[in-house]
Amino acid sequence: MAMRAGVAKSEISTEDPSMIVHDPLFAKALVLDDARTRVVILAMDAVAIGGICDIGDEWLPELRARIESELGIPGANVLVNASHTHTPGPMLVGHAEQLERTLDAVRRAAEGLEEVAVGCGAGHEDRWIINRTLRTTDGRGWTIRQANPCPPDDEVAGLGPIDPEIGIIRVDRADGSPLAVVYNFACHPLVGVPGNYVTANFPGFASEVIEGCLGGGAMALFLQGTGGDVTEVSYKDFDHPRDSAPMGRMLGLRTLEALGGIETGDATLDVVSETIRLPRRQDSDERIAELEEEQRALLRSMVGMTLNFRSFLPLFLKYQLNPEWPADYSWRYMQAQARGSDELTLLDELNRKNLDRYLHNIRAMEKLARLQSNIGTLQHHKRLNEESGEDTLEAEVMGLRIGDCAIVTSPAELLVQVGLNLKAASPHRWTFISPFSNGYTHYGAPEEDYDLCGYETTECLLDGSWHAIYEQAAKGVLQRLWERREG
Repeated sequence: MAMRAGVAKSEISTEDPSMIVHDPLFAKALVLDDARTRVVILAMDAVAIGGICDIGDEWLPELRARIESELGIPGANVLVNASHTHTPGPMLVGHAEQLERTLDAVRRAAEGLEEVAVGCGAGHEDRWIINRTLRTTDGRGWTIRQANPCPPDDEVAGLGPIDPEIGIIRVDRADGSPLAVVYNFACHPLVGVPGNYVTANFPGFASEVIEGCLGGGAMALFLQGTGGDVTEVSYKDFDHPRDSAPMGRMLGLRTLEALGGIETGDATLDVVSETIRLPRRQDSDERIAELEEEQRALLRSMVGMTLNFRSFLPLFLKYQLNPEWPADYSWRYMQAQARGSDELTLLDELNRKNLDRYLHNIRAMEKLARLQSNIGTLQHHKRLNEESGEDTLEAEVMGLRIGDCAIVTSPAELLVQVGLNLKAASPHRWTFISPFSNGYTHYGAPEEDYDLCGYETTECLLDGSWHAIYEQAAKGVLQRLWERREG
């Protein structure tokens, strides 16, 4: 029997009158059925599936239970991914309404099953993404965030990795027209829209482009990739309005370009799921103490100075505009030299010394602000771990095979290197990594990244040894999917 599929969506945007919705947020459902296995892929315009913000921890178990009891689809076969769109305030309707609207989308998708052909492939987009944890000259990392300044240019040594692959699953109707496009891409959706309104961010704009170009009721479902340490390159820009629409449109067009080269045919489904326990970090006190010592060292390094900001800025600009003769016109220097005076050069020496002292203190202040933010973040996550009363946390690793493509999930915000490792080790022709799925456990960084001391290993509940445990489980899930396919 041929594969069958159905799609449907429900709007889940907040109805809070104090919030302005720039563009609608959706729960999009794709139901696939190969006569042996039925699966649900839910793409949610949300920050996370549980843990924080609009979706509580109890939402996913309730949704799965109702899908199983009312629609007969095993809860373990339901993959729910959050796009991780960020906006201030409540983005979604309340818990009960979220549940009903999302369930309704799944129900309508399941009721509308039709014969389909499936194909997999990949596109490429690297023009507007960057690994946000910059590698610095001291061998550590400094994360590009709104909560702290960027490092001085002369302290930036290089960039971390990105994953520019757009993983694509194409689902066509029997007549060859597109029914659904599932696309997987790794990047934080942070830029938003002018006015800082509620928005689906670049995934929403990308899906709008894909659906508009394909027409015929085709649905685009975005699955967030291993973008824990990837952001838009314009995230810290201050010289033009913050608008993720152009980036989303570029992603949508690149997806469409690749879509045209993907052939579809018969496909089968399989699901493997494993629940693992990951160790919670126990070194928060030591890490906080290290950061506090860095603060004290920076404070000790600050020097007395005669300038304040009012006197510093015009003097700094003056010495930047004409470094060779900053104090006055060149002919004034010549006149002083002709009469044997070095008064202007001595003035320059004094001014440059005062400027250097002020700049040193500014750099120290910027680093102190970053350290203070990181200490607060560490203290918050230490409290979360302590309040849990457990040394480990539960994480689901789900593997879903659709034809030649395997998707493997994580509830953590996986950093890009974790995903690259899994893709390199996978036996499948196409492997897409879908973190932010089926739960939320904050960041998941490679163990070696903990020494970088970037934001992702500060805003983190997990001990560094989590990585080996997760990677082993994810590779095992991918291998079992492969062996069952071959069998």
